[in-house]
Amino acid sequence: MKKIVIDQADGLRRLMAGTPGRMVAVLGSDPSDVESIARNLNASLLQQGQDVVLLDERQGQQATPAPRQGQLVLVHAVLNVEGALSPLAAQADHVVVVLRANASSIKASYVCIKKLHHAHALQRLRVLVNGVADAAEAQRILTNLAQTGSRYLALALEPAGWVRADPLLTQARRLNQAVVEAFKSSPAALDFRQIAADLLQWPQHQAQNRPPSGTAYAPACVDAKPVLATH
Repeated sequence: MKKIVIDQADGLRRLMAGTPGRMVAVLGSDPSDVESIARNLNASLLQQGQDVVLLDERQGQQATPAPRQGQLVLVHAVLNVEGALSPLAAQADHVVVVLRANASSIKASYVCIKKLHHAHALQRLRVLVNGVADAAEAQRILTNLAQTGSRYLALALEPAGWVRADPLLTQARRLNQAVVEAFKSSPAALDFRQIAADLLQWPQHQAQNRPPSGTAYAPACVDAKPVLATH
C-alpha cells in the first residue's frame, strides 16, 4: 500500500508540474457518501466545461495523464489509521470533509477534522453537508461547526455547500449514473451544480501538508466521541 501512495504522489507531480491547475481532496467517514459527492462534482464540473481528473485512492489510482493548462484534480482521499492525508492528497489546495445531517456523522466528522488539524497543522478546511432537509438546516450545522472549530482548534471551517436529501440521488446510483446526468432538474442535481460553480471561485492556495511517512492508509475518522449537536 505504501508503494501505491508513493506512486500516486509521483504521478501527481508529473500531472501538475508546470501548470496552474488545482486539486481538491474530498473525504469523510462514509466512503459511499464521499464517492457520490466526488462523482457528482466531477460530472457537474465537466458539464461546466472544466478539464477534470477524478482519482480514487481506494483503487490505488495514479495520476498519469500529461499535464494540461488549467486542469482540476478531484481526489477521493483515503486517510491513514492516524487520520492523516496521503502524500497525494496532502498537496491539495482545498480539503473538503463530507458529513451527513445527523448527530453521529457530525461527531465522527469533528473527530476526523481534529486528526487532520493535528497531523498537518491545517489552518482551514471546508465542510460539505449531505442529505439536509433544507438550506436552514445546512446553515445551522455549518455555523455550529465553524464556531466549534474556531473556539477549540483555532481552525477555520469554511462552507463547501450542501446537498438536499433527494430520492433521485439514490435512483441515479442504482443506474450507475451521476444525478446531474440522470435527473438534471432534481434538487440534488441543482445543489451539485451550485457547489461546482462555487468551487471554481475558491482561492488557489497550496496546502503543502506533510503526512507522516511509513504508515498504512485505510478509512479512518470513525471513532467519534460526542462533541457536537445538530441544533
